[in-house]
Amino acid sequence: MGLSPSGTITSTEFGTDPLTQPSRSRPLQIQIHLIDLFIIIAYLVGIVGLGCWVGLRQHRDKGSGKDYFLAGGTLTWPVIGLALFSTNISTIHLVSLAQEGYDNGLAYGNFEWMAPFTLIILSLFFAPFYIRSRVATLPDFLEQRYNRACRDWLAILSIFSAVFLHIGFSLFTGAKVLEGMFGMPLISSIIITAALTGLYTIVGGLTAVVVTESIQTVVLLIGAICITAIGYYSIGGWDGLSQSVDPIKLSVLRPKGDSSNLPWYSVMLGYPVIGIWYWCADQTIVQRVLGAKDENHARVGPLFAGFIKILPVFIFVLPGLICLGLVHNGSLDGSKMANLPIPDQVIVDGQPVSVASGRVDLTGETLAVNGKQFDVEAKEAYVQNGVLYIDGQPAKDTLDTYGFMIREMLPIGLRGLIAAALLAALMGTVSGALNSVATLFSYDLLKRWRPETGDRTLVLVGRIVTFAAMIVAMIWSPFLERFGSVFQGINSMICYIAPPITTVFLWGVLWRRGSALAARTTLYAGSALGLCVFLFDFFKVDLSAWLASAGMTGLSEQMIAAGFGGPWSVLFMMSAFYLFCICSALFFLLSLVWPHQHTPESERLVWSHPLAALQGEAWPGLGNYKILAGILAVSMIVLYVVFR
Repeated sequence: MGLSPSGTITSTEFGTDPLTQPSRSRPLQIQIHLIDLFIIIAYLVGIVGLGCWVGLRQHRDKGSGKDYFLAGGTLTWPVIGLALFSTNISTIHLVSLAQEGYDNGLAYGNFEWMAPFTLIILSLFFAPFYIRSRVATLPDFLEQRYNRACRDWLAILSIFSAVFLHIGFSLFTGAKVLEGMFGMPLISSIIITAALTGLYTIVGGLTAVVVTESIQTVVLLIGAICITAIGYYSIGGWDGLSQSVDPIKLSVLRPKGDSSNLPWYSVMLGYPVIGIWYWCADQTIVQRVLGAKDENHARVGPLFAGFIKILPVFIFVLPGLICLGLVHNGSLDGSKMANLPIPDQVIVDGQPVSVASGRVDLTGETLAVNGKQFDVEAKEAYVQNGVLYIDGQPAKDTLDTYGFMIREMLPIGLRGLIAAALLAALMGTVSGALNSVATLFSYDLLKRWRPETGDRTLVLVGRIVTFAAMIVAMIWSPFLERFGSVFQGINSMICYIAPPITTVFLWGVLWRRGSALAARTTLYAGSALGLCVFLFDFFKVDLSAWLASAGMTGLSEQMIAAGFGGPWSVLFMMSAFYLFCICSALFFLLSLVWPHQHTPESERLVWSHPLAALQGEAWPGLGNYKILAGILAVSMIVLYVVFR
C-alpha cells in the first residue's frame, strides 16, 4: 500500500496471486483517495466520541443499572422507530440483500415487506405487556408469565443468537465490504470495527447505542439512496431495468420450484414464525421498546419502524438487480467483480469432490460451492488454481455486488460516504446486540445467583460481558465464509431457533390456559428438534438412507415413495413452519393436560380476547396507534398487489 502522486492510496488485496491463492484469479487494484479516508476517519472518531460522551454524561448524572441498560425509560417513538430500523438493517442487509438482488431479483424483499405485519403484532399485542410488567429483559417477562426455568432457557438462547447471529454475521459482512472496497484484510477489518464499536458500547450503554443509531440511520439512508439513484439513472429507469433482466426477477411472489428457494407459500407460512421471534421476542430488537417513555411511545415506535421498512426493497435489494442489469447490457464490466472463493472440496451431484490442487473437471448436473448452487448440466465446469470456471468464465462472488457498485460507479468523496454508511450499519447492529448480551447476563443470570448485587456491580459485569461477547464473535465471524449466501445462511439458522420461542410468546399472551410446564417442555424439545433439523440441512443428510442403514427399511421406502428420498432438501422457511406446528401441538396438548395455575402477576399478562389489544388508551388523530396500524397494513397489501 502506498501514496500515489494524485493523492490516492493504492492498495492491492493481500494474497491474490492466482498461482498461490484460491480466492481470486488476479490482484484487485483499489484506489483510495485521501478525501474518502478523511470522511471515514472523521465519521468513526465523531460517532465513537459522541457515544462515549452521551454514556458518560448519563452515568455521571444518574448511574443506575436501569439507565445503562434501558436508557432510564426515556425513549420516544421517533428514537425507538429509528433504533429498531438501524439495529435490524446492519451491513448484512446492505451487502447480502444486494447479493440476493443480483442472484434472485426482488424475491428476498419479502423479508423486508413482511416485517411491518409483525411490527404491528409487536405494537398491538406485546408492547403493552412489556411496559406494564416493567421488565428489563424478555426472559424476565417469561418468568412472570410462566416460571423461572423458561426465563433461564430464553436468556441462554438470546445470548447465543446475539453473539453468533447479530454480531458474528454483521462483523463478517462489514469486513467483506471493506475488503472488497479498500483491499483491507478480512481479519484486520473485523478487529478494527469490533474495537471501535465495543468502546462506545461498553462506556455508554443503551443511551449511547440509541443516540448513535439514530444518527447512523440517517447516514446509512443517504448513502443507500445515492447508490440506488445513480444505478437507476444509469440503467435507464424501470423500463431499462425491465429490458435488461429476466421479468421473473421483478416479482416479489414466486411460484413453487423457483430457483430462489423462496416460493410465495413459504413466505406466507414461514415468515410469521421467524418474524414474531425476531421483532417481538428477541432481546436485541425489543430492548428499544423496553426503554420507552410510556405505553403509547412503545406502540407507535414499532409502527414508525414498519413504515421505514418499506424502503429497503428499493434501496437495498433493487441495487443488486440494477447491478445485474448493468452487467448484462455492458454498462459495467462484470469481470471486475471478485471471483468466487473456492474451498478444498465442492459437491457435484450430491457427492464431495476434492479440488485442492491442479485442474479438476466437474462434470455433472448440479454443483454446490459453500452452499451456493450452480446448474452445470451441459456446461463445461472445472476448477483450476483455485478458480471455478463455467463455460470458460470465472464464477463471480456475488457477495461483492455492493462493493463492486461502489468501486465502479461512485466518485471520490461519495465512495467514502458510502463506506461510512456501511460502518454505521455495522456499528449500530453490533452495539445493540452487545448491550443486549450484557443486559441478559447481568439481569437474568447474575441477579438470580446473587440477588444482592448492586447497580454499579451490574454495570461493571455488563461491560466485562460485552468485551467477552465481542471476542467470541470476532473468533466466529471468519468461519462464516463457508456460507454461499450470507442472507440465506443467517435466516436458515433463525428458522431453527425461532419456532419454540414464537410458540411460547404468541400463545402465552393470547391463550390463558397456556401452562408453565407446557412452555418449558416446548422450549427444551423445540430447541433440540431445531438443532437436529439444522444439522440435517447443514450436512445434507440423506434421512432415507440413514433409516435403511439402521434397519428401518420399510420406513425408508415409504419416505422415498413420498418424495423425501435423497439429501435433506426441505425449504428453510417451510422448516420453520413445520417446527412451529409441532411446537404448538405440544404446547396445547400439555397445557390441556396440566393447566396453568395463574398468579395475579401472570393473570394480567394475557389478553382476555384478541380485540382487547385495541382497547388501550391512544393519542388523538393520526397519532392513534390503531389508525397507524391500519394505514400500515393497507399500504403493505397494496405494495404486494403491485409487485406480485
